[in-house]
Amino acid sequence: MAERMTTSQRTVLTVAVLGSFVAFLDGTVVNVALPAIAAELGGGLSTQQWAVDAYLVTLGALILVAGAVSDAYGRVLVLRIGLIGFGIASVAVAVAPDTTLLIAFRALQGAAGAFLVPSSLALITSTMDDPLRSRAIGIWTSLTTSAMIVGPLIGGVIVDLFSWRWVFLLNVLPIGVCLWLVGRMGVADEREPGAHVDWLGAALCTFGLGAAVFALIEQPHSGWAAPQIWIPLAAGILLLAAFVWRQHLTDAPILPLDLFRSRNFSAGNVATFFVYAGLSLNGFVVAVYLQQGAGLSATLAGLASLPTTLIVIALSSRIGSWAGRVGPRLFMTIGPLIMAVGTALLLTVSEDFDYWLQVLPGMILLGLGLAVTVAPLTSAILGSADHHRSGIASAVNNAVARVAGLLAIAALAAVTGGALDLAGFHRAAIVTTVLLAAGAAVSFVGIRNALHRSERADQPAS
Repeated sequence: MAERMTTSQRTVLTVAVLGSFVAFLDGTVVNVALPAIAAELGGGLSTQQWAVDAYLVTLGALILVAGAVSDAYGRVLVLRIGLIGFGIASVAVAVAPDTTLLIAFRALQGAAGAFLVPSSLALITSTMDDPLRSRAIGIWTSLTTSAMIVGPLIGGVIVDLFSWRWVFLLNVLPIGVCLWLVGRMGVADEREPGAHVDWLGAALCTFGLGAAVFALIEQPHSGWAAPQIWIPLAAGILLLAAFVWRQHLTDAPILPLDLFRSRNFSAGNVATFFVYAGLSLNGFVVAVYLQQGAGLSATLAGLASLPTTLIVIALSSRIGSWAGRVGPRLFMTIGPLIMAVGTALLLTVSEDFDYWLQVLPGMILLGLGLAVTVAPLTSAILGSADHHRSGIASAVNNAVARVAGLLAIAALAAVTGGALDLAGFHRAAIVTTVLLAAGAAVSFVGIRNALHRSERADQPAS
């Protein structure tokens, strides 16, 4: 008989899911709001890119350091600070009078969101033992993944019925509920003796990503030869290289490089990078083009992703069980290939737009492929690390996924030729298809269905 969660553990899981759900939802809910934001505040494609990437820069860079902050200052305290900070930043974005402040507040929102995810996972891992812990992490993963899928639909309805500003004000209610539940968890805050935060590593990662993203987004306006482009790009690459080197030297790395000794962990994260880069690029392009190019409302543009959402919800759990028996390799190979076929079908979109024939088939295949991929991918990543390191392993994987989306959207103008017209939409579909196929190839070559004992032995205890 399966072990049952206590009331306190159920509350912990609810808090973990709700806090992380809000952070991940905001990464995609904004996509369908971008045309409305541009119409009210001005700005072209680069402004729309920054509205997404400003959030992803700080979220992706700080999601790792947040784990160390939780250990040093207490998980419950950090979770509360993250929730309050996210709520305040959400309100600030909603009332932003211009694009400059909107982008700045989006960056603050991402920074606060970064502290929600690791502290939520840490609460799960510290209050539950296996097999209950693995089941809870599985629930957390599936529900937070659904946030990224259902975001465009929620955003579209809110934009059409109210205003794009309410997309961000929507966060206030679940954050308030989450803060109330935090006080009812009955979990004492704990601090790890001697834990400290690698603030230098965090700064190197954040500014390195920010500089590289700036160059990618602004390059179409100035060209690669312009000093304002190649200097930030070179600086970003150097800072990121210094960040990796720093992780070799410090006693408390925010990115434990020894995790990558595991073949499944390394291959799984490379596959994650390609798959989530493709998904992020596709989500952005479809949400914006369906409104600006095909003339759909924000609600209808959001509804375009509904088949994907329903399929993922219906099949993820069952496929996760199959993958547990068969192993993740087959699923992680076939899933991205199915998604690649789905995005390739978007090449049928023409000036004579027809959602049912040109978009729906691709969305169905995208949902099927995503359902086949997500649970096995998560299992492969978490299963490659010792149980007591599942929190940091998941945090690394989430950071890889966010950074993948960040870079894909930053490169959008280069992919589309600077305009998200029909030709640009088709170019983005081709690049998305290639990225997803690359994820399948990495999984086929790199993933093993069973870890060898020697591989586990390579992972030292933290």
